[in-house]
Amino acid sequence: MKRYILTVSYDGTDYCGWQVQPNGKTVQEVLNDAVFKAFGERAVVKASGRTDAGVHARAQVCQVDLNADIAGEKLADALNARLPDDISVLNSTAVPDTVDIQSIAKAKTYRYYLYFCQRKKPLLERYSTWIKGEPDIEKMREAAEILCGEHDFKAYCASGSQVKTTVRKIFSLKVEEQPVPPDCKVVYIEAYGNGFLYNMVRTIAGTILWYSQGKLTKEDLYETLKGNRNKVGKTMPAKGLVLYSVGYGAKVEYDGYDD
Repeated sequence: MKRYILTVSYDGTDYCGWQVQPNGKTVQEVLNDAVFKAFGERAVVKASGRTDAGVHARAQVCQVDLNADIAGEKLADALNARLPDDISVLNSTAVPDTVDIQSIAKAKTYRYYLYFCQRKKPLLERYSTWIKGEPDIEKMREAAEILCGEHDFKAYCASGSQVKTTVRKIFSLKVEEQPVPPDCKVVYIEAYGNGFLYNMVRTIAGTILWYSQGKLTKEDLYETLKGNRNKVGKTMPAKGLVLYSVGYGAKVEYDGYDD
């Protein structure tokens, strides 16, 4: 048995999230099927963490154990030949079987994408959320500064979560604008932290947006950090969220991108 680490990118639009479930197609299911088609093994591809229905990944890190003897760097091509166009293994490598990605993952970076203009742009709709009007970047950054740090984020967690603690640390929370044509502005909110609760980043994005639009005050933001769920903003649609990267306490593998 040999362990491999995979860096996987996917468009989550047509999937019911990462984890295998009985009532819909998932990214994990499709990867498991690709492994079976390539090697005839019923192996389970394990991710550094789940993504929800409709959420995308630039660089999700996974592991899989195989009896097949294949060079680590060749596994990506073997799987990609059997994967649909909306999932790709960016790179692959063999690692010692003591490596477990879930236990050594120390941080994750998510980005939530918004685009601001007077009318919807169909070519932006798949990966970002339309907001009519102009963004107030400085107000968005004010909100991000308040929410950054170690807090109890229970107000930002969807009801029904079974986590032991809702305290999380956001190392950085940035609001950046991307260069686009003058009639439209694309903005992303980047959250880099030691872990995130169910719907946490999407709700943070909605809270930052509402604050910038004058729907929430600074006092409201501080109230959310005391657990007041009535003061958080809208949980934004899944389509604008991207798992951007996964960080480790020990280096496992380059994430497949140069930036």
